[in-house]
Amino acid sequence: MPSPLLRFGVVCGLIMALSVGVPGAVEAFTGETTVTSLVLGLGVAFGPPALTAFHLRQSEVSGRFGVVAYAVNMIGLTLFAGIAFALNLVVYFLDEAVTRELLQGPTRIVLLGGTAVFVAGTVLFSAAMLRAGVFPRVPAAGYGLTLTALAAGASLPDGVLTSLLHVLVAATLIWLSLSVRRSVRRYADRP
Repeated sequence: MPSPLLRFGVVCGLIMALSVGVPGAVEAFTGETTVTSLVLGLGVAFGPPALTAFHLRQSEVSGRFGVVAYAVNMIGLTLFAGIAFALNLVVYFLDEAVTRELLQGPTRIVLLGGTAVFVAGTVLFSAAMLRAGVFPRVPAAGYGLTLTALAAGASLPDGVLTSLLHVLVAATLIWLSLSVRRSVRRYADRP
């Protein structure tokens, strides 16, 4: 078991969770700011290593379905990370009229397509986690529910609901990451 890779994934999962949850909680009171947008936009880069750690943790029992679910989720997560990066670090700083015009053309189709792949991969990987039974059921199901809701809510105006979604995603990612961390300790004793 590649424990250094798992440890790296755990750290990335925790960083991503904090980069989603803390700004989300702050935005409940302040609305979106340059700092919260920056943290969210950069924090999504830690998603793929975290997803890899989750997959490695269950790969011995998740079978072919787990591999397919991981692959679709990795592609979708990477696309969604790019979308979150662009929305939080580029579109956020554009004039509202420019943003409206930008999101009416082909860019809108690409954003919706990337989000659809992300949602499909998220649901598949959540099902793979539930099926494998390695992770606790609540965060395994929460992964599919909270991340799908976050993707669906990305077009909503910032408010208490979107902030709550960010915090729930963070709690799910922390729980899953700590579950991997516990397994790293068990495998560390093996030769």
